[in-house]
Amino acid sequence: MPSELTKHVFAVVDARDATLFSRLFAPDGRMIFGNAEPKVGPAAIEAGLSDFYGTIKELHHTLVNEWVVGPDTICELLVRYVRLDSRTVTVPAVTTWHLDDHARIDSYRVFIDLTPVFA
Repeated sequence: MPSELTKHVFAVVDARDATLFSRLFAPDGRMIFGNAEPKVGPAAIEAGLSDFYGTIKELHHTLVNEWVVGPDTICELLVRYVRLDSRTVTVPAVTTWHLDDHARIDSYRVFIDLTPVFA
């Protein structure tokens, strides 16, 4: 059963709400997506995610496994993307995050190979 935070995080991501997603982060929070350069701070995270959303029609995360250990969460996922040409591609991913003392995300990492999405 996914935690409430995990359900919320992926509902926001799947809704393509970059603004609401960025509000989950600490002021100095970092997001690293795949092998891209880190985005630091809510404004940079929002801009980066908005740019990414412009490259796809939609996405949906299916949680396979979740591990929560103190302030750390690890999620194994299947992510279904609908490309701009309407083709659907599903790829595996792992997302990790760490919460600071105020329950804000200060480190968020997505381990994924998006090659099939953009091939």
